Amino acid sequence: MRSLLFVPADGGAKLDKALASGADAVILDLEDSIAPDRKDAARTSAAAFLKNAIARPARPRLLVRVNGLATGLTDADLDAIVPARPDAIVLPKAAGGAAVIHAAAKLAAREAIAGVEDGQIKIVAMAIETAPSLFLAGTFRGASKRLTGLTWGAEDLSLELGAESNRDAQGRYTEPYRIARTLCLAAAAAAEAQAIETVYADFRDIEGFRRDTEEACRDGFTARLAIHPAQVPVINAVFTPKSEALSKARAVVAAFARDPGAGVVAIDGLMYDRPHLVRARALIARAQAAGIA
Repeated sequence: MRSLLFVPADGGAKLDKALASGADAVILDLEDSIAPDRKDAARTSAAAFLKNAIARPARPRLLVRVNGLATGLTDADLDAIVPARPDAIVLPKAAGGAAVIHAAAKLAAREAIAGVEDGQIKIVAMAIETAPSLFLAGTFRGASKRLTGLTWGAEDLSLELGAESNRDAQGRYTEPYRIARTLCLAAAAAAEAQAIETVYADFRDIEGFRRDTEEACRDGFTARLAIHPAQVPVINAVFTPKSEALSKARAVVAAFARDPGAGVVAIDGLMYDRPHLVRARALIARAQAAGIA
């Protein structure tokens, strides 16, 4: 996945527009965008939409952001959506690996009841949205085989920290949020999960969004959350491997294939070792997932 587009689970026509947006994944939101008195209706809407959309031959991945474990609403969310077989849930305010273990157990029980294959529904955890979560970022490793991605939330974190803003005058994150972003990136690498950059709130600022997304890609993120369809093409373009990088990756793989026992190979006067091979293979895999390799 490169782009993951949020849409309210009770969004009506917005749901169909999200499917046609070009996003690799659509996240039906039962959390922040749904008022408390609309939760039940939104669950019904999400389940109905999933049952129809899952059967389509060509579709994005379909995820549901449930309400956090501390809210007491997660069970009702899962009761409604697990029988409709989403590809994954997005778990907000995930307090470390323990929260993923807890959510995975809830999913396992409901999969068994609904006749869904055990482990089919994956988990993307919103790893850093609160102050305590900063200290739990390293605990996701080995939490569950369901865990496929980690992301973070600057808006919720800034609210908890009492910040006036999470960005400076140039539009870049201030220090507390750079730390949170770095911890999320490191946590994803440690857990062998996809690192997913957070949302960019000003969806009208496409140039700022592009710059911010390019910086995320540079630093190691491989996907990004979107809050508006206009952001999707930018995300897909930035996170699709470029032809020059892909050619270099193929050359590295080919060089090691010619000399399987080598620890280092030379290409055009430059030396490449085994970590370069791992990176090259990962890049090629991302290109294949994007349909360009």
